[in-house]
Amino acid sequence: MKGNPVPEPRRTALATALFAALTLSAGCEVDIDPGAIPVPVSIAPIPSASAGQPKYVCTAIYKILTDGAVRLATDDRDRLRDAFTTMSTAVAAAGRVSTEPAQRDAATAISESLSRGAQSPDPVAYRDGEFATIGQRLDDTCV
Repeated sequence: MKGNPVPEPRRTALATALFAALTLSAGCEVDIDPGAIPVPVSIAPIPSASAGQPKYVCTAIYKILTDGAVRLATDDRDRLRDAFTTMSTAVAAAGRVSTEPAQRDAATAISESLSRGAQSPDPVAYRDGEFATIGQRLDDTCV
């Protein structure tokens, strides 16, 4: 290996980091172009040619259930009912686009269960019981 053993991109990154650290420690202000900052990673499904395919639908439904679970950290029955209703509607919509009949059926069953949870006289019991395993109904359809 001739010359400097550090590859060019690393040398540039190191030099930039050192310059920024020295400049900031000297009390100078550094303007950074917003386009130079990488976009944050999102796990949200993005509409694409794969929309409707089993893995895409599973990702969408699991995301709905996971995001909805965050809203269930309450014992307020009205808030729980609202969360279950919202999830039921979203799961039904996501399931309808599936190209797999068994997956559509599983999504419908999940949506109906969430709807029953929303209408339950004790949505806390539904949250602590059936909701904990509701996503498993979809597992076998995610091929």
